[in-house]
Amino acid sequence: MLVLPAELTHAQATASLRTLVQGLRSQTGTAVVVDATALSRFDSSALAVLLACRRESASLGRSFAVRGLPQRLAALAGLYGVAELLPAA
Repeated sequence: MLVLPAELTHAQATASLRTLVQGLRSQTGTAVVVDATALSRFDSSALAVLLACRRESASLGRSFAVRGLPQRLAALAGLYGVAELLPAA
């Protein structure tokens, strides 16, 4: 399982994405789950990171889901019309 940090804003997005993609590529199996339960401070960059992880998962032929997506981030995903791309684990 991949884990998001407590803070994921524009300042941390590039480093977080690099770490997550590296972890994703090293995993075996057909499912990728990202744990977002620790995420407490974020902006729309967190959505961009999650969507990039989803794209990477798809390119590797794996399913993608998010566990513990904060309510505010789920609402933001709905506002942007991408909520269905971040299914709950």
